[in-house]
Amino acid sequence: MVTLAYDPTPLHHDHALLDIPDAVARLGYEHLQLTPHADFAPFFRRPKADDALAAAFAKRAADAGVGITSLLPVQRISWPTEPERQTAVKNFTRVIELASGLGVPVINTEFSGRPEEPEASEAAFYRSMEELLPVLHREGIRLNIDPHPDDFVEDGLEAWRVIRGLNDPLVGFVYVGSHTFHYGDRAATLIPELGDRLGAVYAADSFDHRHSHGLRYITNPPGNAVRVHQHLEIGDGDVDWKELFGSLRASGFLDREDAIIVSNVFAEDERAEESARSQLETLRALVAG
Repeated sequence: MVTLAYDPTPLHHDHALLDIPDAVARLGYEHLQLTPHADFAPFFRRPKADDALAAAFAKRAADAGVGITSLLPVQRISWPTEPERQTAVKNFTRVIELASGLGVPVINTEFSGRPEEPEASEAAFYRSMEELLPVLHREGIRLNIDPHPDDFVEDGLEAWRVIRGLNDPLVGFVYVGSHTFHYGDRAATLIPELGDRLGAVYAADSFDHRHSHGLRYITNPPGNAVRVHQHLEIGDGDVDWKELFGSLRASGFLDREDAIIVSNVFAEDERAEESARSQLETLRALVAG
């Protein structure tokens, strides 16, 4: 049965790292995905947790009855210039070591390249993976990747092609609900193609930026190269959750023991507790069908 986890990003601004598992448990969740926290593995920088802090976090999670499904680091592993890419690989290697020490079997991440340099970013991604895959295999950790808006690849099918090109079953796909429209709004056709290489689904809603002839959002000056999306509660945006969960059910994802669904709402920090509980109730209903 699929595991439901909480993304504690809304808690980061007012909870110390070691207090997060207790807070997650109070919200009703039995699992969490550890996202970039200043004391663990911040965005784009060297992880700040030593082995002792990681062990303390693991103990606090166990004491709270909260499992750690996965880590979410974001490093510039597809950056088109070498100094940044090499630093990212070193940082990511340390994240893998931390995951191994925590006994966490999954890392979910992003490509983290640049859309204005797609070929150089793709080449950088493959160079980085040549270095990281042996470490992942040695530690027995699965890697899943989300083609995030403003990355060198945003379309879901094209991202799957990039991942498939690695020719390594250890690397899979993260389907983020709030990125649906940047993916090409293709859940019904993409999810069957991913099969068991779909490793995780993030549950948050978003408006379709393509509506109103591209004027759903207006930025000035016109023509800005921006990508806009939200991480709203399910039902507050335009994502077709019936279609998405129908595709997940038909593909067998919801019946897999290794499948992860992460609630990751970031737009409701002022009511984070209410939002987290509502999300959990909604996800349980969607899974149950």
